[in-house]
Amino acid sequence: MNLPHSDFGNTQMNLPRIGLGLAALGRPGYINIGHAEDLAYDYVVEAMERRTHRLLDAAYELGVRYFDVARSYGRAESFLQSWLDNGQYDPSELCVGSKWGYTYTADWKVEADFHEIKEHSLPVLEKQWEESKVLLPHLKVYQIHSATFESGVLDNKEVLSYLSKIKQEGIKIGLSVSGQEQARILEEAMMIRVDGIHLFDSVQATYNILDQTMGTILAAAADSGMGIIIKEALANGRLTNRNEQPDFQKSKETLDAIAQKYEAGIDAIAIAFILSKPWAHVVLSGAAVENHLRSNLSAASIQLEADELQTLSNLKMETAAYWEERNQLKWN
Repeated sequence: MNLPHSDFGNTQMNLPRIGLGLAALGRPGYINIGHAEDLAYDYVVEAMERRTHRLLDAAYELGVRYFDVARSYGRAESFLQSWLDNGQYDPSELCVGSKWGYTYTADWKVEADFHEIKEHSLPVLEKQWEESKVLLPHLKVYQIHSATFESGVLDNKEVLSYLSKIKQEGIKIGLSVSGQEQARILEEAMMIRVDGIHLFDSVQATYNILDQTMGTILAAAADSGMGIIIKEALANGRLTNRNEQPDFQKSKETLDAIAQKYEAGIDAIAIAFILSKPWAHVVLSGAAVENHLRSNLSAASIQLEADELQTLSNLKMETAAYWEERNQLKWN
């Protein structure tokens, strides 16, 4: 499969426009609809590692070259590292992005009081950077995981200085944003300089058919030279046939009608909608099984018509309602 490529902002990296996120692969519990079925209810560490390796093999063969992990994704970094350790993959060809700031606390259980705990402090950054460095030289993008005003990370001069030192080692520094405040957080991050140099090279943000609020600011960030990574393109499964909520059925019919024209799944249509935005440099697939990955990647061959893009744009939800619904998704 020939995936289209895009310059990743001013980073001097050119990447395929669809990457693979490992949030659903590195731990037994996650909020994606149908996650348990994807893992076949088999949570043995070795089985999950083999499953991850098979999907990484398939992704690579299909042209994926960006892989996204985080310290809080259970064993995702470890699974990715063991896959990379076979030595078949040229570091100049692959790009790994990881994130710091959350600690995994579910103890390999599907149900837990807390699945992850956020702390954007310097000690956590120092500790997690040392842990993530095992992914070098493939690790090329290091991101603050879900930066918020409440955590104070964008005002923490010690943290920003430490990130600047990592940047000086040739690693691109990014942040991920989430929730209703993600546009305001990105606006502030774009203004941060350390020693006169803009700190952040990239941003990872939620943008999809249901929540399109980030479009304008992401376009501006891309114009400023930042690399743009889109997460939750399928809204954690809400933009797939697995979403059986009554209030989604009319939207699903609209998606189905367009999907039938292109002989594709509604997931592919949802991703193609994002790929129509030139500023969306890399769109993450969150697939946990190969047939879902292949369906996601088929979006690269779909060129939606202007009227179809408008129809899909009209399916957006109110931002507050979108995030309230997301917060109600159950870990499974």
